[in-house]
This record gives sequence, structure tokens and C-alpha cells, in this order.
Amino acid sequence: MLKGIRYSLIALLISCASLNGFAQLSKKAASVGDGGQDSLLKLSREIFSAPNNQIRFAKNAAFVKNLVSVLKNTNSFNYRFDSLQSISHVVSPDQSFKIFSWFVPTDDGAYRFFGSIQMRTADGSLKLFPLIDDTENFKDPNAITDNRKWFGSRYYEIVPITNPGKQTCYALLGWKGNSSKTSKKVVEILSFANGQPVFGKEIIEGQKNTAAKNRIVFEYNKLNSMTLRWDKAAGMIVLDHLAPFNPDMVGNYEYYASDLSFDGYKPVGGKLKLIENIDLKNDPSRQDDFYIDPKRKDIPPKKKF
Repeated sequence: MLKGIRYSLIALLISCASLNGFAQLSKKAASVGDGGQDSLLKLSREIFSAPNNQIRFAKNAAFVKNLVSVLKNTNSFNYRFDSLQSISHVVSPDQSFKIFSWFVPTDDGAYRFFGSIQMRTADGSLKLFPLIDDTENFKDPNAITDNRKWFGSRYYEIVPITNPGKQTCYALLGWKGNSSKTSKKVVEILSFANGQPVFGKEIIEGQKNTAAKNRIVFEYNKLNSMTLRWDKAAGMIVLDHLAPFNPDMVGNYEYYASDLSFDGYKPVGGKLKLIENIDLKNDPSRQDDFYIDPKRKDIPPKKKF
């Protein structure tokens, strides 16, 4: 059932994105608040209040169609979508693109992810890449993929990784969700080749004598939260160091949480270099608890064990 829903939504995403053929549109720019954002807000709320998968994904399909319709307005890249709190829309610091991403919870406690990359264009026309969640078919979490084989996540921060004389790539920080027992967070590397998005790039350096990775996935107990954010003062991506509750639970991520220490990934020469055991004050951040269980607002976050 879910697979059938998934492929029908894939078809909708692709058809909506290609309906204009990335063509130039001449509509006068309008405020998203003039009906467009209101209808999107209503549909986004209905997704999360729906009682079952069938209704939930039907509402999501309507949301996708409405979102693409709004984005077809000229200069829609400048729309802020302020009221859509359940839908992430993050603009790259260099203003070259923005990413929409969100999840749909399923009846079994898992999540389906949806999204698109909107590029800034000189004439304000729409150039959109649909993001097709292919998590269930990922055999290698380190694989390099494109937008139609996306390791779905809800992104909340974009960190440019620069190297003089070379094309900028971007570290996308995201919440992955996972199952009824664990959550995941992701450091995804996005680059562009011949104008097309590429997910995964071998720039994430780990411990000495280990191979660089294309992306990093962290998994931990669902009732805990994990810090993963850009720290401007430290000049690096900072994160909780995750560890099992005791040595007998190594590899059983249902029993992983922060061990009260912090690590970091510092941009150096176009790479992300791992720095362990950094001295960092864990100041409160809205992103630290992104997320616990979105369907259980009654459960307070537990950052440590």
C-alpha cells in the first residue's frame, strides 16, 4: 500500500516540477499570504491531523500540487513562507538556492520525506528539482546519489564549504527520523555538477587512518535529542558525541545518547575535518531538540543519560 502511494507521489512531484519545463514564467509576483500560504498552512496541518496513511498521503499530494502552483509565480524565490512551521524552507547563505523539506509520519512510527530544491534564477522564473525519498532502497549509506535517489531528511541548516578556486559545496544538517525506537540526524553534502544537484561528496574526514565519507548519519534513542548545528563562535559544526548506555549495547542504537562530550567538524581547505572532545558550552538552541518524536509533544526531551 505504502509503495503504491510512494510511486504515485513521485509521479506527482516530477510532473509538477516539469510541468513548466523549467520555463520562464511571466506572472506578476504576488504575496504568498494572498491565499497561497493560507491554503498551504491548512493542508500542512491536515497532513499531521489525518487519522491514517491513506488520508495523510492524499493531503500531502494536495500540498505538493499547491506548493508548486505558488512557486510558479515570478520571483517566488523571495517568498518567506513564514507561517509554514512544519515545512522547512532553508535558504543557502549565498542565496543561490533554497530547500523545502518535510516529513509525513506513517502508521508504523516511521516517516516519509518530501522536498525540492529551488534555484535562484536571473529572471525570476522557476527552476525546481524534486527530491524523491529513496531511503528504503539505500544499500550503502555512503553512496553518491542525485535528487531522484534522495536520502530523505528535513533540513534545518546549510553550511557552505568553500575552497579557493573551486566550486562551493554545502553541508546540509538535517533530522532524519527513523522508527518507533530511534531517530537519526544527518550531515549531507550537496554539490552541483552541470547544473544538477549531487548528494554526497568525499570531504568528511574522520579519525586518523579512516577513509573520508560522503555523508554522516547519526542514530540515537528516540526520546533523546542530539545537538548538531553550526557554531559561529567556534567556526565549525558542533555535535554531541553519542555513546551506548553501557559497552554491552555497542551497535544497538536504541540505547545511544550523548555522553556529555562534544565533537566538531571544521571546514578546512574544502574538507570537513573531525575535531574530537572540543571545549564547548552547550548554550540552548532551538535546533538542539530538532526533533524528539514529532507525534509525542507530551514527551520532554532528554539530552543526556
